[in-house]
Amino acid sequence: MGNMTLAIPDPLQKKISKRTEIRWSAVARHAFERKLNELEATEKLLSESELTEEDAEKIGEHIKEQIRKRFEKRFA
Repeated sequence: MGNMTLAIPDPLQKKISKRTEIRWSAVARHAFERKLNELEATEKLLSESELTEEDAEKIGEHIKEQIRKRFEKRFA
């Protein structure tokens, strides 16, 4: 498995460090996977349809909102 180092703002780091019960590497992995899945779905949709770029962006925003809601429920 590869490793990645992320730079995050100090205020965020302080909040994260207080939540020791959460496996933050797992949270990051899930976020990366979801984003990649979103991009792949968008690319597939665009390659097989006549949607405009604006249509695709609206769909992407909707997907992001749904992912954010699931993420909040899962890790809140």
